Amino acid sequence: MNRAADNPDHPFHQARRLAAERFPDALSVVLAGSVASGRATATSDLDIAVLIEHGGETRRETLRFEGRLVELFSHTRAGLRELFAADAASRRGVMQRMYADGLVLSERDGAATRVKQHAEEALREGPDALAPTEVETRRYGLTDALDDLADTVDACERLAVAHVVLSTAADLLLDHRRAWTGGGKWFPRRLLQADAVHGRALLDGYRRLCRGGGPQGLVDAAADVLALVGGPLREGYARTWSCAAGPASRHDRTEPT
Repeated sequence: MNRAADNPDHPFHQARRLAAERFPDALSVVLAGSVASGRATATSDLDIAVLIEHGGETRRETLRFEGRLVELFSHTRAGLRELFAADAASRRGVMQRMYADGLVLSERDGAATRVKQHAEEALREGPDALAPTEVETRRYGLTDALDDLADTVDACERLAVAHVVLSTAADLLLDHRRAWTGGGKWFPRRLLQADAVHGRALLDGYRRLCRGGGPQGLVDAAADVLALVGGPLREGYARTWSCAAGPASRHDRTEPT
């Protein structure tokens, strides 16, 4: 990464000054996000993970430093273990990615290095596979959404259904590849990293539909993903759940057409 050593206003140097001023006693401070990856723009914020001593608070805070927006993620060791577990359960690996790909601004006794190694191992292993019942539920949901997409003529409804098709097909594809997902701009990036061929077909089909084209490209791409995981599912699908156990998954609650 080009840290622009001759430019003190470069975001990397801003991050180092923030770490020195606000967290001189931290176990480690790691710079993540677009600045660490070399994708920063003039308006990019600073994503900073701070490992603090036992007894401190695990929290997220947004502030402004030297005119630049900063997202701070501070945590104790115990708090970081909880965050890693939550991010693994969500299949997104957000904090793992911050440490694995981040730049160490400061550390004591190799604290950041050890966390980075742990994060890298977790990312290589990938998320746990979905339970077979979860895969079936997503297959059913995608089959139903594809049927809706074929029948929908209203433009707004078609866009809404297409979003369901894209997200559900992506869930299935990412699970099939034991790959991490992402939110926002990270969603297409993770999808393409997991499977460049099927991921690109899904995204291209969705883009054509959003630009006013027909749904066939997205339909074909989603059908190819279904074929990888067992095919369409209609007859024979059944689920039961107890209201006392809480609401069912969004994939279980397909509305009747």
